[in-house]
Amino acid sequence: MRTPFPWRLVKFASAAALLVLPLLVLLGSRTQSEKPALPSPLSPEDYRLISPRSYRLLLDQPHACRDRSPALLLLVPVAPRDAAARRAVRATWGSSGGDTLTLFFTGVRPGEDWGSLLQEESRQHEDIIQMDFVDSYHNLTVKTLMMMSWVASHCPNASYAMKVDADIFVNIFYLLELLGSYPRRGFITGSVITDGRPRRDPNSKWFLSEEQYPDDAFPPYVSGAGYVFSADLAQRISGVSRYVRAIPMEDVYVGLCLRLLGVRPVYSQRLLGLRNLFEIRKLEYDRCSFARRVIVNGFEPTELQEVWKDFSTGFTHTLRL
Repeated sequence: MRTPFPWRLVKFASAAALLVLPLLVLLGSRTQSEKPALPSPLSPEDYRLISPRSYRLLLDQPHACRDRSPALLLLVPVAPRDAAARRAVRATWGSSGGDTLTLFFTGVRPGEDWGSLLQEESRQHEDIIQMDFVDSYHNLTVKTLMMMSWVASHCPNASYAMKVDADIFVNIFYLLELLGSYPRRGFITGSVITDGRPRRDPNSKWFLSEEQYPDDAFPPYVSGAGYVFSADLAQRISGVSRYVRAIPMEDVYVGLCLRLLGVRPVYSQRLLGLRNLFEIRKLEYDRCSFARRVIVNGFEPTELQEVWKDFSTGFTHTLRL
């Protein structure tokens, strides 16, 4: 039976990426710096603010990885009220099964009572993990460390994990094909930012004072919209976090942890045109264009489901790593 054209396109894009990724990984490994000496650990007061151990689990899925070793964990940070976004993810690229497992991570919002609704949703889907920290932009770093700690303690046999926002289109078919070419340890890839600098304007959403971050530039880091990493990094990032002072920009914070670990993020690009596989801009939907990317940014829940319905038409997929 002839393979449908969209799926042949994904297979072609996968083959092209498989040709170039080993070179990119090699180049990335050559530019890795040696591990710098660890600074003094944070004070107990500072570390308590970001450590997941400082917070209480309200909802958990302790047996999610029992008797299974997922090829890919999809870790999705959400606010408690984001029920529509969670439904959209479950109905599209986050449909758990086989080689993937999708989990949602959240905190609490003062003045909002989502407890009973979240509990019912958790009972129904068994995919929500909640801690009692305040769910806000300034606590995104806490949420990220929560995800890393959970993976390290509950799913150590997973091969890879992906931190991905709920408003992202994920070409899960293409990504699963690419996993076989990725290193299984000490690896992280996505849209790599190499020229990031702190914003000193107090009116900026991304404002960082010199007291919070005295350096003039950030180390290389991957955009927090969506990045893939070998699961061993979850434990390593959790461990080194006691030496890295918290900043609200969680993706930069992960980059600071990676610098201490001597791990340099690797660009993910496709061979033809060297376009970024992790597209953090919003693009107009086109099936052929999306088939050549791992993520595309900026979708409302209903829009994501509409795009997915067309994109997944005629696709079949079986992963064999």
